[in-house]
Amino acid sequence: MSNFLFQAVGIVAISYLIGSIPTGYLIVKAKTGQDIRTVGSGSTGATNVKRVLGKKWFFTVMLLDAFKGAFPVILAKLFTTAALSSGLIPVLAAVAVIIGHSKPCFLNFQGGKSVASGIGTMLALNFVVGIITAGIWAVITYFTKYVSVGSVIALIISPILMYLFKSPSAYVWYCALGAVYIVYLHRENIKRLIEGKENKVR
Repeated sequence: MSNFLFQAVGIVAISYLIGSIPTGYLIVKAKTGQDIRTVGSGSTGATNVKRVLGKKWFFTVMLLDAFKGAFPVILAKLFTTAALSSGLIPVLAAVAVIIGHSKPCFLNFQGGKSVASGIGTMLALNFVVGIITAGIWAVITYFTKYVSVGSVIALIISPILMYLFKSPSAYVWYCALGAVYIVYLHRENIKRLIEGKENKVR
């Protein structure tokens, strides 16, 4: 038990700190001197970065955030021994990453909406599920022209995919609770969608 607690606490702390690295904020600050939190939605994520730096940096930040999500989970799967059969420690790493991204300690807990980093964690937990989820996000975003719609629908579907691909139950529950959290982070987007005021991606 003490070994499990030691591993869990260490993984959660490291994963949260990695998740807290404000990729979008740092890139925008370096290139323009602006604080991305004062632009558009105030998010540090890829969609808001696009408003300042364009499509190229949208994809760059999205990929970096996905890597940021996957990296701690991969480390947790490789270097932990306790409770690996249940997938619990990798899930704790995944939870810590998305909380770090959305509530980063380096930016007074004002971050992004954890979609790219969340998909990154899924890629690390179950690569096939992560790829399908990313594909669903891309297709829905392309046809609706709303990143928020693609994000919410893809994340809601993700626990079903984890279940269908026979992932550990901890992975399924992570995706279910993660979807609820990310829908919550998109509450203002959902409100704007209902009012017809949400910005389109193109």
